[in-house]
Amino acid sequence: MTEPIDVRERMELCDLLFELGPDAPTLCEGWTTSDLAAHLVLREHFHRWSDAQRATEKAKGLPVMVARLRAGAPLIPWRVPRLRDLFNGLEYFIHHEDVRRANGREPRPPIADLEALSWRMTGLSARRLARRIRPYGLELARPDGQRRRYGSGDMATISGPASEMVLYISGRRAAARVTLDGAPDAVAIVERTKLTV
Repeated sequence: MTEPIDVRERMELCDLLFELGPDAPTLCEGWTTSDLAAHLVLREHFHRWSDAQRATEKAKGLPVMVARLRAGAPLIPWRVPRLRDLFNGLEYFIHHEDVRRANGREPRPPIADLEALSWRMTGLSARRLARRIRPYGLELARPDGQRRRYGSGDMATISGPASEMVLYISGRRAAARVTLDGAPDAVAIVERTKLTV
């Protein structure tokens, strides 16, 4: 049986956090690897949290936080079959890449299950982005020729692997390996639109 995406990405991220230490940069503005580890621990164990709680978690030290992440998420809702990748698969992929790419690591070769999940999930965030760039439309184009269109009128097209589109749409523009082209006005508004997860 294939290891779930969230487990694979979690364990690889934990290895990388431990390798780089607590003060390495991430793509999350102003956050070190310790900040990111604290965010992930709090996200899985609390419904809401403050900067003070993140500071308290960070004070425990990176080894303690990494050990807690390695232990896995609580069962509900994080490990429910068929929901786990939706809740945690892309979260851990994105944050894994936040650490990898901020520390000079190249993109990994495409991973089939991650590309399939990314393509499925781009629909939600691409629809939100398309609403924000009206009256223009948005098109996503994969290297294998598959395309999705959101909205109408002149189009901006984001091209690349689905996992790279996820990074781009989640606000990691400079790190994502995609191309943006299409109608100049549509491209310009996409470039000006703030993108977040």
